[in-house]
Amino acid sequence: LSQFCANDPEVFVQAALLAQDYCDAIDLNLGCPQMIAKRGHYGAFLQEEWDLLQRMILLANEKLSVPITCKIRVFPEIDKTVKYAQMLEKAGCQLLTVHGRTKEQKGPLAGVASWEHIHAVRKAVSIPVFANGNIQCLSDVEECIRKTGVHGVMSAEGNLHNPALFEGRNPLVWEMAEEYLEIVQKYPCPLSYVRAHLFKLWHHTLQVYQQLREELAKVKTLEGIVDVNRELKLRCQEEIANQKEGEKPKEGLPFFHWICQPYIRPGPKERCKENGASRTEKGVRGKRALEEEEDGNSELLSKNKQKKKLRNPNKSFDPSLKPKYAKCDQCGNPKGNKCVFNMCRGCCKKRAFKETADCPGHGLLFKTKYEKSLSWQSSQRLIQNTEISQRGDVDVEETAVLKEAGDS
Repeated sequence: LSQFCANDPEVFVQAALLAQDYCDAIDLNLGCPQMIAKRGHYGAFLQEEWDLLQRMILLANEKLSVPITCKIRVFPEIDKTVKYAQMLEKAGCQLLTVHGRTKEQKGPLAGVASWEHIHAVRKAVSIPVFANGNIQCLSDVEECIRKTGVHGVMSAEGNLHNPALFEGRNPLVWEMAEEYLEIVQKYPCPLSYVRAHLFKLWHHTLQVYQQLREELAKVKTLEGIVDVNRELKLRCQEEIANQKEGEKPKEGLPFFHWICQPYIRPGPKERCKENGASRTEKGVRGKRALEEEEDGNSELLSKNKQKKKLRNPNKSFDPSLKPKYAKCDQCGNPKGNKCVFNMCRGCCKKRAFKETADCPGHGLLFKTKYEKSLSWQSSQRLIQNTEISQRGDVDVEETAVLKEAGDS
């Protein structure tokens, strides 16, 4: 299956044609709720544009040799969600995956996915329906199929934290991590992808070994990531060796942190407690508190600013040391120091173009280029006039010669 995000029927189909010989189906992603999807105008942010979606799927059905499938998010209203699914089926969608959350349910606001919506869609369409949402272990898969009647189940975060989810087992984290790293060494990919996968796999362990979490975030090579993974494994094995009989997992986890298991994302209220008073009592400051206390000391900097500090050790985050910029007369953004109009580059460009003026400070030479253009046009006219004059002289001479020849 090859999945695409798109908002133009022609572009979508042209891209899908390049992939169709290498997959069994083309999937149109209509479920992404992230800000990048909003900026790019795709994913779940197309779910109100039914005419556009119909045209995309109809054209794909006409031009592609493989089936077209879709993944969607639900509307708050079950009836509207059902009509949405029926519209996609009628347009030519041949398999529908329904994520039982709205596009607003993401991150800390994710909440529980609605299997009721999925069940209603399953009953209303004749094409296969897959469910997505609330899948953290194999028993969730079985319960979801029983309650919704779907033909299949997908899992995203649950599967990332435990790749053996659909086998119904909870392996040691390092077993999955080492198997994944072997695949990466055989089929290389960007280091950020590798790091992201290991952060999911080792999520619970990295809460215990914060220093290794920092090392995993900073390491710049695959070999370095392998070393951090090996160190995490050794720490866990040492912990197992020193384990007391009858000891139970901490932090309310169902298994010890070195075993693959789901991460239940805390809701808004729980996150407030974690970042607020309850965490301050434990001596752990929330992100906002850290930012308020920052004075250039790396121990109090947010993680993002610590990374900037690593790239530039001389960088200071002291507000009093920040340079004060004069503002653009037009929009309030910092103005160019040498701008003749006392504006930022954007405003300066508009004014210089309108007035056919120059601003050397911003490298804008509308007046100079215009004058050069006039000069060039003048020189071209002069050359043309000279050529015409010369041709006229030649014609006169030829006429005189012919006349003399006629007289003789």
